[in-house]
This record gives sequence, structure tokens and C-alpha cells, in this order.
Amino acid sequence: MPGKTGIIRRAARSYRDEMLPVSGNSREHAGLHHTFSMAERAAVYRAIFERRDVRRNFLPTPVPDHILMRLLTAAHHAGSVGFMQPWDFVVVRDRAIKSAVKKLFLKANAEAATRYQGKRAALYRNLKLEGIEEAPINIGVTCSRQRGGPHVLGRSMVRDTDLYSTCCAIQNLWLAARTEGIGVGWVSILDHSALKRMLGVPKSVTVLAYLCLGYVSNFAARPDLETAGWRERIPLKHLIHYESWGNTVTERKGRR
Repeated sequence: MPGKTGIIRRAARSYRDEMLPVSGNSREHAGLHHTFSMAERAAVYRAIFERRDVRRNFLPTPVPDHILMRLLTAAHHAGSVGFMQPWDFVVVRDRAIKSAVKKLFLKANAEAATRYQGKRAALYRNLKLEGIEEAPINIGVTCSRQRGGPHVLGRSMVRDTDLYSTCCAIQNLWLAARTEGIGVGWVSILDHSALKRMLGVPKSVTVLAYLCLGYVSNFAARPDLETAGWRERIPLKHLIHYESWGNTVTERKGRR
């Protein structure tokens, strides 16, 4: 596997190598005066490549309120269909609530484990899939699907774009957190109906995610599930289709 530093450097260099030789007025006409500096681009790519779904290594160090607000502000500046901004954030620090959510996880996880057999089942049971009680902060992320009224611009044909928009907000928060040295873990193995009641979320609002946030002792070099052997990263060339589905780099080479 290529070194992480090498991947980041190549990503940050790619735009420069292809586009930056343009100079002067030609550069402005090409729109290149809007590009970030090399250091800024490298920082963006670093956050992307070093983001991890964190379940362990949380530290008890409190996350200052002003840092938390920076993260939530980043989330709130995500793109959203029709500028709907359908998200809300339920910030949880109370130990009793975390304990109750942990019980929801344990029940759901026990049920999920029954879906696997043999070595896969043993591997599943050894995975750490949450950091609910260890993380100083938990955040329930919701989607208010009626926000913006019955006719939201851009949503008439694909109703779930409000859910997609909320996921964009979560990704913004996740990347911003990495720049602050804060780990984020998404706990997806939960009964959302029970979680909704526990957090007092209105019936008309959808619970979309439950996140664990906190400073960590270290960020893993690779995703935990990759390291554990649960799955491998799919080569990008197998996922890019040119002009129509199935016309990948591999297929194109095979036709020559």
C-alpha cells in the first residue's frame, strides 16, 4: 500500500503539476487565481486522507465550547438542497444519557452479530464499533424533513436530497474535527426509534446519525476495518466509468 504521506503529496501536487504552469493573464482567464496555495491544498487533502471513524483512544480531555462551535459552524455551512438546512444537532455530555445509548447499542449489536457465521462472526465480535461512553461529547444529528415547506427547490424529483444534505453536514464536521485533532465516530448500530425517544426528538424529525467526539491519543494509519481484515479498499480505477456504466479503465484496455 502506498505510504500515506506519499498519497497526500501526490494529491496536493496534481493540480499544480497540470495547471500552475499557466502564468499571468492566461492564469486569471483560466480561473486559477481562485486556487488555494500549495500549503492550503495539502492541508485539505491531509484532512480527507487522515479522517477516521474513531471508536477507541478517546481522551478525557474536555472539548472547549468554542472548538465545538467551530465544528458545528463547519457542519452548518454544508451545501443543502434548496438551501433547506434540514439539520439539527443534539449535543450530549450527560453520562446517564450516554449510558442509556450504550445499552441501545449493546442490544442492537448483539442482534447484528447473529447475522454472521464462523470466522466472520468471531471477527465481528472482536471489533470495537463505538466509543459512546469514552468520548467526552456525543452528538445526535437529525433531519427536519418538513423544513422549508412542502415545495423545496430541487427536491421535487428526489425527496431524499434532504437526507443527503444532512450527510454533507456530517462530513464537514468530520473533516473540521480532524484538523482540530478531534476524533469522530459514527455509531450506526442503534435502534433509531428508541434513540429518538431517548433524545426527545419530535416525531416529524428523522434521526440520521449518532456521533462520538473527543480528542484522541492517536489516529490510526488505516481504517480500523481495513486493518482488522474486514474489507479492503477497492481500487479507484474499478469505480470510474467513462461516458456510460461499465466503461472502466480495465474494460477499455481489454477492448484494445
